Amino acid sequence: MNKKVLVVDDEPNILELLDYNLRKDGFDVILAETGEAALELFVSEKPDIVLLDQMLPGIDGLAVLKKIRKMYDLGDVPVIIVTAKSEEVDKIVGLDLGADDYITKPFSVRELSSRIKANLRRSSSDEYDTLIDIVHKTLVINNVSYKAFIEQEEIIMTLKEFELLRMLLSNKEKVLTRDAILNKVWGYKYYGGTRTVDVHITNIRRKIKEYGINIETIRGVGYRFKNE
Repeated sequence: MNKKVLVVDDEPNILELLDYNLRKDGFDVILAETGEAALELFVSEKPDIVLLDQMLPGIDGLAVLKKIRKMYDLGDVPVIIVTAKSEEVDKIVGLDLGADDYITKPFSVRELSSRIKANLRRSSSDEYDTLIDIVHKTLVINNVSYKAFIEQEEIIMTLKEFELLRMLLSNKEKVLTRDAILNKVWGYKYYGGTRTVDVHITNIRRKIKEYGINIETIRGVGYRFKNE
């Protein structure tokens, strides 16, 4: 079955361009011109990945992203922000809200297709034993459901946050460099650079800090999950 891509953009020529090229690459394509339409189609069509323009009429792309990430059953679908905004702060805002990738206009259709395939590979691949939970204190990583629990309460995470936390927990006491994390979790030379690792670590810390579980920063190197 072909992977389903939801493309959200208010420029008809971009929608037409992406519709043609992505279908040629073997994807099923769903098109939306507004944030409101995107949310309706996201729920009804359940796409495998979303290409989301940041500047939209009505509900903008970042508001759409926030709503997607709050959806219990669909909130971990990969989202690539596609926008004319190229400043670093714009990228960080999108990543901080849970975007998996970021590409600026004008863009190469070939590069965008590669980004889509890379994010889909990361969301579907799993080298971990799905029969074994990874446990640290009261934190449990369930490889079957792709869910994390602390004190039996689910911690809502994006797919990238889950994979990053799982990688750290699977390598307790080992210092992982930002480049190693980036390559492992994102699976290719990520356009946003190592800054995206820091953003995702910050998000994870915010979700688990109240339970006394900490990720240690190794200045100038990366991160470590201490086995305290």
